[in-house]
Amino acid sequence: MRACISGTGLYTPPYAITNEELVAAFNEYVRRYNDRNAEAIASGTLAALEPSSCEFIEKASGIKSRYVMDRDGILDPDRMCPRLAPRDDDQLSLQAEIGVAAAKQALERAGRQAQEVDAVIVACANMQRAYPAMAIEIQLALGCGGYAYDMNVACSSATFALKTAVDAVRSGTNRCVLVINAEITSAHLDFRDRDSHFIFGDVCTAAVVEPVEGCQGAAAFEVLDARLWTQFSNNIRNNFGFLNRTEDLSYGPHDHALLFNQQGRKVFKEVAPAVVNLVQGQLAARSLKVEGLRRLWLHQANLNMNQLIVRKLLGQDVSSDRAPSILDEYANTASAGSIIVFHRHHEDLHSGDMGLICSFGAGYSIGSLIVRRV
Repeated sequence: MRACISGTGLYTPPYAITNEELVAAFNEYVRRYNDRNAEAIASGTLAALEPSSCEFIEKASGIKSRYVMDRDGILDPDRMCPRLAPRDDDQLSLQAEIGVAAAKQALERAGRQAQEVDAVIVACANMQRAYPAMAIEIQLALGCGGYAYDMNVACSSATFALKTAVDAVRSGTNRCVLVINAEITSAHLDFRDRDSHFIFGDVCTAAVVEPVEGCQGAAAFEVLDARLWTQFSNNIRNNFGFLNRTEDLSYGPHDHALLFNQQGRKVFKEVAPAVVNLVQGQLAARSLKVEGLRRLWLHQANLNMNQLIVRKLLGQDVSSDRAPSILDEYANTASAGSIIVFHRHHEDLHSGDMGLICSFGAGYSIGSLIVRRV
C-alpha cells in the first residue's frame, strides 16, 4: 500500500526573542558575574566570562530570532531560564496542549477527523515526564482511536516517527497515523553558556500519514523511500534523567551537565558528510538523481551546515527556493525543524515534483524521506 503525508500542522508559541534581546540579557549576566568574581578573576583563579554579540550568533548559525513559551524568565539575568507554571495532574499538560493545537491543524489540512486516527506518535527530543506517555494524553484529548506512544531520537525524532508511521500504513496495520513533535527546547538550554544560549526555540509540528488511495489532503506527498541511520557519539548530550537524584552529586538548576551541550565543530565535521553519504546512497538505490529533487527540506540546526550539505549534494550553492530555511525566525527547534520548513514551503510544488525531508542530530542519528507531490 502506498503511504503519504496528507496534512501538516504548526503551533508557534506566543512570544519571540530577538538576538538583540537575548544578547542584552546574556551580557548583563556576564557583567554581573565578572563583577561579583572580580578578585578571583584578577588573581587568575577564575576565568572571566566573555560577552556575546548578534554578529557572532548570526555568523555561527544564521539564527536571528526564536519563539518561546516564556520570555520573561529567559531574559531575567538573575534567572536565565523559562518560568512555566506547574499544572495539576487533572489538567492538560503543556506538551499535550501544544500537541493538540498542531494536530488539529494537520487533521484539518488532511481533511480528517480525530476519530479516524488509529495511532498517535509523539516524537521529540525531550518529554516533560516519563509516563503516562504524552501521546496517550493527546489521544484522549483529541478523541483518537487505536493506540499511542512516545519516542525519542533527539533531533531526528520526527523523521524516525514518520518512517514508523509510513511502515504501519504500508503494511495495513494502520489507516491514519498522527505524528506530533512537541519541542519545548528552551527548557533544556543553558542560557548562561555563550556557545549555545542562542541555539534553540520552542514549537510544535504535526503530520498525518495515511494511504494515498482515498487521501483528501489538498497538498499530499507520497513517501517513496525512507532511510534511517544511527551511530553513537558523545558530541551532543543531555544527561538529565531520573537517575541523577541517585548519584549523590550537588546538581543545580543551571548545571551544564544536565542541559544541552555539544562539541559543535566535531558535530559539523562528522555529521555533514554522513548526511551526504546517506542521501546519495538512498537516491542511488532508487535510481534517482539529486538534480530531480525540486526542494530540500533539511533539519534546521545551522545554516552553514545546511549550505555545506547542499553544496556537496548538488555541486553548487542554491537559492532559498531550492533549500528554504526558517532558522532566522524559529532558530533550531530540534526534531520539528525539517517539518516546519516542509509545512511552510511545499504548497507551490506541482504533481510529480519530488523533494527530500531530512533531519540529523544527537545519537548521531539521520532520518531521510524522499517524497513526491501526489
